Amino acid sequence: MEFKLLGRTGVRVSRLCLGTMPFGGDADENESAKMYAAAREAGINFLDCADQYNKGRSEEILGGLMRGHRDELVITTKCFNPAGPDINARGNSRRHIARALEA
Repeated sequence: MEFKLLGRTGVRVSRLCLGTMPFGGDADENESAKMYAAAREAGINFLDCADQYNKGRSEEILGGLMRGHRDELVITTKCFNPAGPDINARGNSRRHIARALEA
């Protein structure tokens, strides 16, 4: 697997990124685990997720799959979309981003 620097962070990520949108939706836990294992076997250390993917189920499945080797992975996420009825539970404010990451 080829790796590239992620901007000026000093972090190296695989040129390919595993998108986890299907986890908990089109791909059940078993299929998600197979996809994750194949990506890791190929050397992928870069994964994309979002709190909106399958109402958070994608994040739950990914969390279980990466247990024990989280430090080897670079996880990206998106958290702009509404996460509830609160007017501040959306957007790119520091507050919303921090709460989304904590969740």
